Amino acid sequence: MKLIVGLGNPGRDYAASRHNAGFWFVERLAETAHVALMPETKFHGHAGKLATGREELWLLRPKTYMNASGRSVAALVRFYKIAPGDILVAHDELDLQPGTARLKLGGGVSGHNGLKDIAAHLGTHDFWRLRIGIGHPGDRNIVADYVLNAPRKEERELIDEAIGRCLEVWPLIAQSNCQAAMLKLHTKKTAPAAQDAKDAAENGIRKDG
Repeated sequence: MKLIVGLGNPGRDYAASRHNAGFWFVERLAETAHVALMPETKFHGHAGKLATGREELWLLRPKTYMNASGRSVAALVRFYKIAPGDILVAHDELDLQPGTARLKLGGGVSGHNGLKDIAAHLGTHDFWRLRIGIGHPGDRNIVADYVLNAPRKEERELIDEAIGRCLEVWPLIAQSNCQAAMLKLHTKKTAPAAQDAKDAAENGIRKDG
């Protein structure tokens, strides 16, 4: 993996909006790795370099606004000659509930304008995506307003927890061991009490209190 992109809209007005979930991930990753995201005019965004052994890995937060994200990504990709398969784009995902995150390679863009623009500039959909669930409002006619508004407190907490789990599998992603990262990230953790009840049921044990 050579480039991690977080999608969102720049500026204070959008900082807390659901559409900025990709920004949140990259910002927390940069903080964890002690990497400063600095303005890079030639890349139309804020970028920072993370050393991972012999390889250089870039973190990028475009400042082009969501619909023109591809301009920023393509500028850095062309400059450093990065292949699409070495790119991970973190973004908000309407089709996943808050608290859920999924990793995948390629596929459609599901109406996400940031992904759509990146695919158009790269000429391919074959880049990795980190899909951070924000939930769906239930009505496609209000999606635009929904993504540009802040999540409720309990939703934001769940989104932050999901980002935390993404950071847990980050070492695997950095090593391009994405299959292992997917397995770990996609495996649902069972609470101890729930696991005890499940084990008891499977073993035919009845607890009468």
